[in-house]
Amino acid sequence: MAKYKATLLLLTIGILILFTVFGLRAHNSDNQKPNIIIIYTDDQGSIDMNCYGATDLYTPHMDRLAQTGVRFTQFYAAAAVCSPSRAALLTGKTPRAAGLASNASSQKGGHGGLPAGETTLAEVLKGAGYTTGHIGKWHLGYTPETMPNAQGFDYSFGHMGGCIDNYSHFFYWNGPNVHDLWRNGEEVWYDGQHFAGLMATEADQFITKNKENPFFLYYAINMPHYPLQGMEKWREHYQDLASPRKEYAAFVSTIDEHIGQLTGTLETLGLRENTIIILQSDHGHSTEIRTMGGGGNAGPYRGAKFSFFEGGIRVPAIISWPGKIPQGEVREQMAFNVDWFPTVLKYAGITPPDIPFDGKDMTSIIAKEKAKNLHNTFFWASNNGMRWAVRKDEWKLLYRPEDTSDKAPVAEGDSLFLVNLTHDVGEMKNLAAKEPEKVRELREMYKSWADKYAE
Repeated sequence: MAKYKATLLLLTIGILILFTVFGLRAHNSDNQKPNIIIIYTDDQGSIDMNCYGATDLYTPHMDRLAQTGVRFTQFYAAAAVCSPSRAALLTGKTPRAAGLASNASSQKGGHGGLPAGETTLAEVLKGAGYTTGHIGKWHLGYTPETMPNAQGFDYSFGHMGGCIDNYSHFFYWNGPNVHDLWRNGEEVWYDGQHFAGLMATEADQFITKNKENPFFLYYAINMPHYPLQGMEKWREHYQDLASPRKEYAAFVSTIDEHIGQLTGTLETLGLRENTIIILQSDHGHSTEIRTMGGGGNAGPYRGAKFSFFEGGIRVPAIISWPGKIPQGEVREQMAFNVDWFPTVLKYAGITPPDIPFDGKDMTSIIAKEKAKNLHNTFFWASNNGMRWAVRKDEWKLLYRPEDTSDKAPVAEGDSLFLVNLTHDVGEMKNLAAKEPEKVRELREMYKSWADKYAE
């Protein structure tokens, strides 16, 4: 009898082990879709990471993403200012096609915003079973129908306008003095707590809460956008740098520290290998008076925020997915932030929605260094068309260019500015007079594109 009971006990234990193993396998098979995190920094210069050539910054966690993934050297934002760039990221469309070609209002109830009828990446992923979260800066609309919870995000924490003081969380501009911090459409107050830490805590909580199922986190870090309020430890670290580089650098390392916290949370929870992390700046660094006149670095590139010269639109961009894509590799192909939309969906095994969009699936480029370019042309335009640019292969034509980096004033007669980026990546030599046929070709291409969006 004792022998029978022992045998029965062993059999029972064996059955329980089998159920446990198969249960875990079933759970894992349900969770094969990768988690997706897009980290979108704000006003970060073209080379402002060590892995992009900065020698005076401490960015080990950003660099680690490059070491565990693919880094792009010819990656562009679809706009040189905040809201249009974000609209392009989330819709896979150029800003004009997405219906937001200029900055959205930073006032509650204000005009402008990503139209409610546009399909966002969050909406597509949510429809495929993802839990979706927005943390940080929004700046895509300040009305109920344009705020994050109405644009596909299950959870939202952050500010709706263009910038805030990181301690009081009040809109940082020249008035009115308005508090701007929200959780799921409800105003919240965290007086005196640095916004970087609040975002990091929210990100940890979102990931931990949703660790059992696939999630999408749009981690829209509002830094190093002004006001330059880096943490004390980083202000001390950079105290010997000249101003405003030292204030800007402290903010960049504040970002880096909290990216390290994010990746640490993923590793602790055993989620890192099943999580795609994308890191990109929304456009070039600011040289506005509110950011003390500069601080960022575009390296060899001319221009900064607001400019269609390379320094305003060529941005750092990295994708990391350990074990699934190449690690520590560099891609020189031309790519754009609109491309993340179809690329993320491809990695998630989701068929793109049956709508027109401008992005291209970059998985072939990410996988192979020698993969062919997906784009050979792209267009940029300000809201009113007063300034624009078109690139075709190595040629780029700018209309009424503005050098916000002050590397060199644009000559009065250079309203049409033609460059060959292969030979002049700094865009200092205007070839328009020598290449009239190329000017005519690119100008006609821009006109044909712009006419599609004429009212």
